[in-house]
Amino acid sequence: MSSFTHDAWQANLPLFETTRDMPFNRELAEGVLPPEKFRHYMIQDAHYLEGFARSLSLVAAKGWEADHVVQFAKAAEVAILVERELHGEYFERFGVSLEDFASAELSPACNHYVSFLKANCAQAPFEIGLAALLPCFWIYWEVGTAIHSSATPDNPYSVWIETYAGEDFSEAVDAVIATLDSVAAECSARNIERMHFAYRRSAQLEWLFWDSAYRLEGWPV
Repeated sequence: MSSFTHDAWQANLPLFETTRDMPFNRELAEGVLPPEKFRHYMIQDAHYLEGFARSLSLVAAKGWEADHVVQFAKAAEVAILVERELHGEYFERFGVSLEDFASAELSPACNHYVSFLKANCAQAPFEIGLAALLPCFWIYWEVGTAIHSSATPDNPYSVWIETYAGEDFSEAVDAVIATLDSVAAECSARNIERMHFAYRRSAQLEWLFWDSAYRLEGWPV
């Protein structure tokens, strides 16, 4: 019998492949991504991570077991620490000032993604919020692994690309997958359907987030 995450991955495999091969990620691996597009991405990623951390905290409070609370509260802490690391080492390295960050609003794509996660984690059952969160763990890891394995020598983004290879993040992804499959095994058919919708929409928003950085997306009005 297949698991929820196996079914979700297979159902959305073409979307993942499109995301992995999109211009932003391909040019990042090749080292030819225009710096202004990477800076746009970093700023929006820092905004996103705060919203992601808040969403993790919301879903932690709904955990079915004490271990779920610990797992996702710790994940929220890690997201905040990564955001602070962005503000420190990586912003400085790639020419983003704190003033640049403070003056930058969430892009439409970032705002949409964060709002979708918060709404599901706050208002939907634990399992649906968790399904919405999984693509940020899983797709980001898989895309990052592909970028890391294909990155060109002397890539100007090599310091950033090395962060994709972290073993701790790999273990975190596996843990989220295991938790979601365990929970899904006890869910109703209706909630499984809702979980698949939440997973796919977040997977679409992963694509939209990278695409918006490539387009230097801002608010049109």
